[in-house]
Amino acid sequence: MTEASDRTDAAQGIEGVLLANRSRVVRFLEVRGAGDAAEDVFQDLWMRLTERPLGPIADPLPYIMRAANNLMLDRYRSARQSALRDKAWSDTTAVQAPSAEHVLISRGQLALVERAIAATGERPARIFRRFRIDCIQQRDIASEMGVSLSTVEADLRKVYAAIAMVRRQFDA
Repeated sequence: MTEASDRTDAAQGIEGVLLANRSRVVRFLEVRGAGDAAEDVFQDLWMRLTERPLGPIADPLPYIMRAANNLMLDRYRSARQSALRDKAWSDTTAVQAPSAEHVLISRGQLALVERAIAATGERPARIFRRFRIDCIQQRDIASEMGVSLSTVEADLRKVYAAIAMVRRQFDA
């Protein structure tokens, strides 16, 4: 047997267990907090388990359930970070009419931020604008662009990191 066929057999084995226990795994995900998104999370789980080569797994169902639990933990962490980031960005103070000097400084800072966003790449910049400016939900952006939700979140983190770096320059 070749290495490629070993990978195929292992993938088919895990796929078979996933298919046979689909409703059980979806229920588990629902109970763990996925709710209506349980089917989407199951698809993410499917992709994670079948896209990389796996060796023989002695107990595939516990392995799948542990992977599902880890995926839910990743989603919780990502949601928590997203909420903290959104809260930090929404905490603003009211300012009265700015001076002409302040307007010029702000325009210069805006240009730096726009360059930092553009430097992250076309897709991350587009995802950032769709999310922050157009107020489109991340899962809708993911389906619109044909990428996974985790890709959208990773691209947003990349843009936020670039903006934070520019922001630190302003604070210095």
